[in-house]
Amino acid sequence: MSSSQSSRNQGKTLAASSGTKPITNTTRTKSTGTYDRDFQQHMIDHGIYPARYKYPDGSVIPKPDRWEEINQILAQPRPSLSPSQFSDGAFEDFAIADTHAAKEKQVSESVIPIIEGRTADRKCRLGGIPFNNLDPLTDGTLKHGNPDIFYGARPEQLDRRVRKDLGGQIIPSTQHDLPIAPNFFLAVKGPDGTLAVAERQACYDGALGARGMHSLKSHGQEEPIYDNCAHTITSIYQGGHLKMYTSHPTEPSAPGKPPEYHMHQLGAYAMTNKSSTFREGAAAYRNARDWAKEQRDTAIAQANEKARAMPQSAAASVNVVSSYTSEASASGTYDDPVSQTSFTSAASTELATSDTEVPKRRHSRREGRSRKRRTCA
Repeated sequence: MSSSQSSRNQGKTLAASSGTKPITNTTRTKSTGTYDRDFQQHMIDHGIYPARYKYPDGSVIPKPDRWEEINQILAQPRPSLSPSQFSDGAFEDFAIADTHAAKEKQVSESVIPIIEGRTADRKCRLGGIPFNNLDPLTDGTLKHGNPDIFYGARPEQLDRRVRKDLGGQIIPSTQHDLPIAPNFFLAVKGPDGTLAVAERQACYDGALGARGMHSLKSHGQEEPIYDNCAHTITSIYQGGHLKMYTSHPTEPSAPGKPPEYHMHQLGAYAMTNKSSTFREGAAAYRNARDWAKEQRDTAIAQANEKARAMPQSAAASVNVVSSYTSEASASGTYDDPVSQTSFTSAASTELATSDTEVPKRRHSRREGRSRKRRTCA
């Protein structure tokens, strides 16, 4: 046997004994990420649209229902941000921290915590982990989502059968004790980061979150539910500016296609401008985080009710979600225990009137379809 043949045989033996596959000539498909220039067009080609997108015919998707209600919630003041609690000196400290943050990591560690304030349940907040357990959002060529910060629910809030059934839609990580069903995201960029990349990341994160919320709300239903309401918020912080968006699904553009996802800008705040604009932006961020938790809890509670009413044998073959405990629901406030009650009660009158009327389809691309349409819940 020649020395070259001996070397090849030895290499095969080592590969087999180590459990790795022998090296073969294979063709790899390039993964596309938010830093790639073709990422946005890829998303558009698959029905995932950035803010203020216009179709070739000039038409646009209207804002989701209850748009004004969401904006009113975001505008509610926070006691923890009043001048007596957050002084002008505290604002100056924030602005200096932002100025001195030369890298994205420094922004995440020294700037963002000031905007976020106190978080009640740290197990519901995470970031910097790839969403490698979720089903592909498009054709499988996109890199896994990897939000800088996201908020979700504790896994134990959902029945294990449901987690197994909806895992590819709502469980981001293969480490199953991490937050699930995330619907509040923040993309952070340092001074050298680009806004274009942040916006692509926010659009991607928001669509993943909106898909998860849609799967929860449609769980156990005969047909997918399209209520034309947003239940997901995605944000960007870059260069002292905070931008916030909703993301929501709409019906497929044609039979056999997946839902489409749309991003709409809620607000923009110059956080380092002056203390009043910081208070406005930080309040909007914290209120949006509380609102997103309400949406998440409601979707879980609705699905849990169906799960409890479903026989054990039937639950194995139908999408179900388990009970959301009242204790977990009560522990969801953040730095202002009274603020969530205030904006929930303020919206109750509007909710009472709007729930009685089914919103009409408002876009010609959606006309003539037969899927069920429901009001926001």
